[in-house]
Amino acid sequence: MANVTRLVKDKAVVIFSKSSCCICHSIKTLICSFGANLTVYELDERADGQQIEKELIALGCKPCVPAVFIGQELVGGSNEIMSLHLKGKLVPMLIKEKAIWL
Repeated sequence: MANVTRLVKDKAVVIFSKSSCCICHSIKTLICSFGANLTVYELDERADGQQIEKELIALGCKPCVPAVFIGQELVGGSNEIMSLHLKGKLVPMLIKEKAIWL
């Protein structure tokens, strides 16, 4: 878990993604559409991508991408993010963590 912990530290929103994943692209686009300040790590473009993928699986991410952290806490994957969005809870989370300002 050391790599994941280090990469999410002090960041409002982190998305672990793969550049060829259309679901990852959709989640990144959704969160960016709110003007969120986010950090994206493309696991297929990183030398340590496979190790990070193993850590995400150990944290319970299945599939391992997209994996979204808000305020250094694992929120989940695409299902969790879309569910929060449809319930009107995603934007308040982003505001609370100062990822967006309204």
